[in-house]
Amino acid sequence: MWIIFTGIIVGVSAFLCIGLFNPIVIKAEYHFGVCCWWVFLLVAVACIVGSLLTAATIPSTILGVVAFSSLWSILELFKK
Repeated sequence: MWIIFTGIIVGVSAFLCIGLFNPIVIKAEYHFGVCCWWVFLLVAVACIVGSLLTAATIPSTILGVVAFSSLWSILELFKK
């Protein structure tokens, strides 16, 4: 039954993830500057490994979205 809602669940999760990472990056840059980029890298690597090791489609996809949102946050830290 969950297979019907997979796209909606992943879409909502991606929307929330992107929405949450934006203020996290802003606050992290304000308080720590760009020196906190390695925390985002560690989160990304952990989520990539978790995504590769997870057999279920929805959790694996959500972990992948979190991983690449974290990697994008590193770019945003250095861009500002």
